[in-house]
Amino acid sequence: MEKTGKMRLFGTILSGIAFVTAAISITSCGDPVGPLPRTAPDAGFASAFDNYLAAIDSIGEDIHSIMVVRHGKVIAEKWLGENRAEQPHIMNSTSKSFTSMAAGLAIEDGLFALNDKVSDFFPDKMPDNPSENLLKMTVRDLLTMTCGHATDPTSKIRDDVSTPPEDNDWIARFLAEEVVYEPGTHFCYNSMSTFMVSAIIQKCTGQKVVDYLGPRLFDPLGIARPHWEENPAGINCGGWGLYIKTEDMAKFGLLLLNGGKWHGKQVLPQKWVEEASSPLVESMPANSTPESLMRKGLNKENSDWLQGYGYQLWRCRHNAFRADGAKGQYIIVIPEKDAVIAMTAHVRFGMQKEIDMVWKYLLPTL
Repeated sequence: MEKTGKMRLFGTILSGIAFVTAAISITSCGDPVGPLPRTAPDAGFASAFDNYLAAIDSIGEDIHSIMVVRHGKVIAEKWLGENRAEQPHIMNSTSKSFTSMAAGLAIEDGLFALNDKVSDFFPDKMPDNPSENLLKMTVRDLLTMTCGHATDPTSKIRDDVSTPPEDNDWIARFLAEEVVYEPGTHFCYNSMSTFMVSAIIQKCTGQKVVDYLGPRLFDPLGIARPHWEENPAGINCGGWGLYIKTEDMAKFGLLLLNGGKWHGKQVLPQKWVEEASSPLVESMPANSTPESLMRKGLNKENSDWLQGYGYQLWRCRHNAFRADGAKGQYIIVIPEKDAVIAMTAHVRFGMQKEIDMVWKYLLPTL
């Protein structure tokens, strides 16, 4: 333990030197397409960050990286294990929030509207005798995960090994799913609904989401054109499959924190960012019911999945909001602290525990 403590202290000193060096070499304004400016943290946060890393070590949790941005500057960053700053990381469902921003831009461009019916985009894919609920489903319902399904059909559609990939029409199969609830009335976490948003964007723009976002979001922020997985028909998966770096995540969070503005330029519609990050509908964890939440003792005081959902963004406790993805990918935006925390991981003990440690160790000294 003594040796480990000395090594950690030495690492903290080196990190502090790196922070100061970076702060000197990068102007306070920064470069819109370059790295985020760095500055040394105050002693309180530096100590809290060390305690956080020690706590991660003590439980053996597999955190890959963390970057903390306050007042527009990186005050702490760490890559663990074999993970590296220049290495893109799988985002899993954090991808959804990027698809949401693409939808906001397309709506701003007048290509479609929130209240447009999903059936109108794909009349040739509709089932025979579509239900009244299916015909009511809108783009808004897809974005708020209230499209009316009782369960998430993603695995059934995406992972179907009995159907040749070229015959597995994700759009038609989504539209063939039973819409049990009236759209807009029932939250059910549904990754395939985000795929449908991606498909709508591609149909209306003639571009894959990753290409549509290129000049509109990735390029202005200096994010190298990322890889985004596609379905067999060549449509970006939308709800998953994006690969970007930790600093790219932090830049995206900073963009949202500032209402879509980047170095004085309005990159995303401010109104869209505000709506997307608001608690538009009641939410719950994936594959949950009110009864299962009660059995597990989960409530709004102890769960960050019960704070409400916007357009592919979750609300958090502490008046924050986030993008998140399976196994512990987080972009946490904390407006009251003017802060963003980006994390990548492959957690084993649960994503709630991962974010609890952020609230316990890092939030109080931000």
